[in-house]
Amino acid sequence: MKTVKVVAAIIRGKGKNAGKIFATQRGYGEFKDGWEFPGGKVEAGEKPQDALKREIREELDTEIVVGELVDTVEYDYPTFHLSMQCYWSEVINGRLTLLEHEAARWLGKHDLDSVAWLPADLDLIVKLKKML
Repeated sequence: MKTVKVVAAIIRGKGKNAGKIFATQRGYGEFKDGWEFPGGKVEAGEKPQDALKREIREELDTEIVVGELVDTVEYDYPTFHLSMQCYWSEVINGRLTLLEHEAARWLGKHDLDSVAWLPADLDLIVKLKKML
């Protein structure tokens, strides 16, 4: 089975969004309409943190600082194995403009179950509830 290596940003809010994290709804592809943390594929020779900064620039027109690794999710979808490194991140420049996603929400600990997460994210959500 093919392994797809990706990175995801768990963007922490500031100000009125303090204590919340940023979630996005996919606007395309096989998993359209599912909720996830923004990010994407790691290119050959690219460091995960650099890939995450690039992906957030491309998807959200925003610059982030990548922090500590929260978790590495390993999940088997029917046609591929997903290996996803998830990092705490914070916005340093930009307004989180949706360029590829159809929706986004700031979610607090008690709101995390209010969206339909993609299957690979479900165990991560359990972990985040304990961390928030």
